[in-house]
Amino acid sequence: MAMGFRSEFNSICKFKNDKELYDLLEYGKTAMVKSGFRIYPTGEYAIAYAPDNRAVAMVKITASIAEITFQGEESTKVEMDLVRKLTDEESRVLTALAQEMYFSRP
Repeated sequence: MAMGFRSEFNSICKFKNDKELYDLLEYGKTAMVKSGFRIYPTGEYAIAYAPDNRAVAMVKITASIAEITFQGEESTKVEMDLVRKLTDEESRVLTALAQEMYFSRP
């Protein structure tokens, strides 16, 4: 795999780890680690999705840190603060839209 930035702008944060999501909802902040280099909109709001692709919260991205390990593995650490949990209706609508726009694409 060639090293370098992929052109990928993320306005959603998809958790693959229940612990990271729990920390966000319980303590109001968290950090998640994604494989590869990614660009997250530091200082901007994003929608956070649970591992089951359900929209759960609005977050503010506070840091996006790309790293390469000594083994040559690329990763991005994304730090965020909870702005607020979504209402049931907001969650339902955003979950349906994300399913069509992001999660069901090949």
